Amino acid sequence: MKLSILDQSPIAVGKTAHEAVQATLDLAEAADKWGYTRYWLAEHHSSRTLADASPEILLAAMSSRTNNIRLGSGGVMLSHYSPLKVAEVFRMLEALAPGRVDMGLGRAPGSDQMASYALQPGPNTFPIEKYPQQVYDLMRYLSETFPADHLFSNLRAMPAAPNWAVPWLLSSSMGSTGIAATLGLPLSFAHFISQDGGPEYVKWYRDNFEPSEWFDKPRVNIGISAITADSAERAHDLATCRHVMRLMRNKGLEMEGVPSVDEIKAMNFSGADEEFIEQQRAKSIEGDPGTVKAKIESLAEQYETDDVIVLTITHDYAERQRSYELLAKEFELSGEGRVEDTGTIVEADKRT
Repeated sequence: MKLSILDQSPIAVGKTAHEAVQATLDLAEAADKWGYTRYWLAEHHSSRTLADASPEILLAAMSSRTNNIRLGSGGVMLSHYSPLKVAEVFRMLEALAPGRVDMGLGRAPGSDQMASYALQPGPNTFPIEKYPQQVYDLMRYLSETFPADHLFSNLRAMPAAPNWAVPWLLSSSMGSTGIAATLGLPLSFAHFISQDGGPEYVKWYRDNFEPSEWFDKPRVNIGISAITADSAERAHDLATCRHVMRLMRNKGLEMEGVPSVDEIKAMNFSGADEEFIEQQRAKSIEGDPGTVKAKIESLAEQYETDDVIVLTITHDYAERQRSYELLAKEFELSGEGRVEDTGTIVEADKRT
């Protein structure tokens, strides 16, 4: 099993965004030693509970504190940027961490409508229907394969390198799943966002995958929400931190951070609130390490993949780190020799 981490850099109640970013760097360093395969960073804007709006910058800092773990975005919200700029950013990351960079791409805004509007550059804004073309152009920049008569054929994403970041299209529905199949690119399905029909979407992707000049076969990983602790009861309490955070956000009452277990126990919830929390609990995996491992393996079997990315959010950063440490031990992860080529079929001498 390839076990990885998705980090949204949660801000705990009473802590600062600066502390959340430092906790992310500390966790990445520990995950590198424990044997995790990837460490992906999410992109969120104008959030009071999630600190990372610029994963590319944080990944650069992370590259100097890790040695083997793959580093990537989960993902860059491509609608806010030009394909050339994203290609340049990931070329630079590849120069900082050669052979271990992933480039997860998303078409969601990663923000509310007002923040999304403020992020746009002006009249040249990319509408959502242009997303497939943006992905296609980005791949052309990275692989330097624009046709000779193309307007951008003489442009070069710098710095030039013998390798380039491995792309993954993020999806939680049929939309980007279909784009990944049509363009012949790897798919990262966000099970923690949408459970309904997930395995069926992924099967459709495999059945309809069109081999590209970059990938000759479909590749799939899944993102899940999971947490463990030294006891099932403690895992249950810790998991509730994320569920309540989402409850408050959905009620338009976004908190100034992730609440603690003690704060949650002092709260009064309505019947509708309790129902929402239980619905969220059903979408995540929690329990003692053995139980969590068994459930992760079962879910991976449903998706027919051995590549799982785990999102864990708690109030206490040490308990979040402890959860990942317990998972690493339960899965018997190894810190040896994990840097790997994950499947580009373009040979290195054709990339420069």
